[in-house]
Amino acid sequence: MVHNKPDDLDESDTDITEASLTKRRKIEHIEICLEEDVQCRKTTMFEDIEFVHNALPEIDMEKINLTSIFFGLRANAPLVIAAMTGGHPRTLSINEKLAIAAEELGIPIGVGSQRSGIENPDLADTFTIVRERAPSVPVIANIGATHVDLAEDAVSMIEADILAVHLNPLQEAIQPEGDCNSEGFLEGIAAIVDAVDVPVIVKETGAGISSEVARSLEEIGVDGVDVGGVGGTSWAGVEYFRALRESDEVKAQLGLEFWDWGIPTALSIIMVLDSTELDVIATGGIRSGLDIAKALSLGAISAGVALPLLRPAVYGSSLDVVVEIEKILDGLKAAMYLTGCSSVTDFSSRQLILKGKLVEALQSLDIDYKRVASGT
Repeated sequence: MVHNKPDDLDESDTDITEASLTKRRKIEHIEICLEEDVQCRKTTMFEDIEFVHNALPEIDMEKINLTSIFFGLRANAPLVIAAMTGGHPRTLSINEKLAIAAEELGIPIGVGSQRSGIENPDLADTFTIVRERAPSVPVIANIGATHVDLAEDAVSMIEADILAVHLNPLQEAIQPEGDCNSEGFLEGIAAIVDAVDVPVIVKETGAGISSEVARSLEEIGVDGVDVGGVGGTSWAGVEYFRALRESDEVKAQLGLEFWDWGIPTALSIIMVLDSTELDVIATGGIRSGLDIAKALSLGAISAGVALPLLRPAVYGSSLDVVVEIEKILDGLKAAMYLTGCSSVTDFSSRQLILKGKLVEALQSLDIDYKRVASGT
């Protein structure tokens, strides 16, 4: 189905200041995700994971408990409305609908990078609306690795319970205006950990986190990672379409070449947990409750969903967002019933069948796939 842009996405910015370019980029990201096929061609590798069916589950599906602990806070389900947007006047309604849905369902919610809202008070409400509409759920603030001086403001702006530091080197490499100087990032993240009094997580934006990176983050005191793996939205693909708009053939070609660059989500979860004790959020191509079940079975504490919620948040209402999330949670409950899991923590003891490219990848990385499959 082809949708016309809603009125609040039609207007074009005409000024060319740095701040306006940042605002324009934020709205272009939303437009491209809605209008173009930006799906990765490489998969999450969740298709190479199967559960052992339990024909005698001995539980009542109606009594299944989805409650989870999210960085010390209670959540009604192991699902996060992942960071999507903010920082443009026309993103306020999107974040408002997402926040209302998060509050109704009692699940965590993240916001997009807050730098623009901190530096321009006129944009702050596109972020503060989240806490206003979701007063009782875990809220995740969001800044870049070099923005140490913004960390405390990002947390206080939305009364955040958790701070996410985003990493997006692939996206920056493809962006026509991308910043590809990552020197000092680890030191910056360490300073952010010291600067705030809430848990700090590091999130990738579509290319995954490796064992080596996870170990480095654990050593500086990070509390967890959001793997943001390959298999969902390709941000190289998004920037490819932006480069086409700018007639930047060099960057567009890079977008095509690196469209599927990175670590698939399932593999990234295993790599992180094989080498660290960090809590893991599984984001990147999560499209169903069965995907969440597989992520939990690998050891993730929760899974993040973004793109499937964007369209209802733009073209529909908060109720439409709730309905979409409930469909996903119904799938999770079905997976729990069919494996005899009465609570989400039961997944840790369920045996898995691993196969195909996931097993090949684990063998090439010298990770014991049999141990992963056994849940030990």
